[in-house]
Formats: sequence, C-alpha cells, structure tokens
Amino acid sequence: MIPGRKIRQGSRVRLDVKLVVLAAGCALALVLAGCSQSSETRAAARAPAGSTYTLMQMNLCLSGLAGCYGKVAYPAVVEEAMARIRAAHPDSVTLNEACEGDVALIAKRTGYHPRFSKVIYGGKRLPCIGPGGRGLFGDAVLTKAAVVSTESRPFEAQADIERREWLCVTTRVDIDVCTAHLATRDTDEVSANDPQCAELRALLARRAAARTVIFGGDVNRSSSCAPRGFWTRTDGSAGQDPGSQQVYGAGALRSPSAEVLPAMHTDHDILLIRAYRDN
Repeated sequence: MIPGRKIRQGSRVRLDVKLVVLAAGCALALVLAGCSQSSETRAAARAPAGSTYTLMQMNLCLSGLAGCYGKVAYPAVVEEAMARIRAAHPDSVTLNEACEGDVALIAKRTGYHPRFSKVIYGGKRLPCIGPGGRGLFGDAVLTKAAVVSTESRPFEAQADIERREWLCVTTRVDIDVCTAHLATRDTDEVSANDPQCAELRALLARRAAARTVIFGGDVNRSSSCAPRGFWTRTDGSAGQDPGSQQVYGAGALRSPSAEVLPAMHTDHDILLIRAYRDN
C-alpha cells in the first residue's frame, strides 16, 4: 500500500461522517423550529387577511310605556349599555326602543357619533317617560367613524299605532350602518311585518350596490330579511326572546361570528357580531 493514499482515504471517510452528522443536525433543527411555533402563530397564519369590524345590537326598552320597563330599573339599563360598549369597543352600535337623550348620553360617555330616528306613536312624536326629560322615543346608530350622511324614512307598510322606520348612516370608512325595529307578530301588527321585511331587504340591496353595508335590528321574526348575497347572524341562543335580533352584512365584511351577551335590565340579550373586513 501507498502510505499517502491510505491517509487520503481516511480523510474522506472522516469528512463523509461529518457531513452526515451535519445534515442530520440541520434536519433536527428544522423539525425543532417547526415544533417550537406557538399555536397562536399557526392560528394567525390561518386567519383571514384584513381587519375586524364589530357591531353590537341592543333593544333597550326605554320608552317607559312598555311592559318590559319594570326590568329596566332606569338608569341601570343605560349604565349596562355603556359598560357593554366600553368592554367590547364595537365599531358600531345599533339601538332599538331607545330615547334621544339617553342615546346622546351613551354616545358622549363612550366616544361615539350618534344618529337618531324618531318614531311616531299614535299620530305624534312620543316623549319617553318615567322619568321624563329624556327626549323622544326611537332608534339609533352609534359609530366610531365620523358620519358622512344620514337617511331615515318610515316603512310604507304600517299597522296599529306605532309608525316603524328605518335608519341608515354612511360613515367615513365607506360602510353603511342601518337599523330598524319591525312590527311585531302580534295580532294587531302582524300584517305589517312581512311587507316591512321585504322593504328592508330591497333597501339594503340598493345600498349594497354602492358600498359595504351592515344592518343590526330587532326584526320580530326568526326568518331573515337579508337580501341575496348577505350573511345573517341572530341571537338565536339568547335566553330572552331568541332569534328576533338579527345582523346582516355584505360587501367587504365576511366570515362573521356571533356572541350573545346576557342583559340584566332589558327584555332582550345583546348580540355582538365580529366580521373580517377586506382591506
């Protein structure tokens, strides 16, 4: 044997072993790196792209006339509403059976832009009572984003003594937020519920042709009034009057989730919707 050749062969053997060990180490490092990823990181990678848009829907029973007013324990219902808004920080809030003064107070103390729609009752505007001095009865929309325009009109179909209306605002972030409190399914009002539902459906479809739309309201029915192409979420799991509060969305809002929050001082629980918004 040639001494020089034997030495070169041994060097190659040692080099090959080192390469094998190095390759194995690299593979192990990759495995460990993958395993060390947190569940939050993997969940974030699967989450839809874009920001989140949140809407909170509440029926507050604030008129002072309805049978539910005993549970309100005024001003406890207003304080509860403000606490829920502060905790959730929704982008918008839709309110039914509200009073103008209470809405202004809630908006001021939570930092939202309010818009209010007055309801005609018995042929005239209805002042809230018990206590008085809270303004007129109606519905409202609160938004974090500044309001560009507001539109409100009564439904064409009406029944009994309460004239129902819809309210929509266009915000600076190009999202329309709408609300309505439709006629009940009681004998004296049921004839107006289906036509109002159809009118609401047409209204939302028209507005969705121009921009993203989200609606929250008490529609007094279990079936949806949403137009084709909208998603629907309801308070169907609520302990109080389940299914009557509904939220519809379309356009840039997708993959919505619903959470029902218990309410102590009104006859409806609170419906909180979170949807992903495409940027």
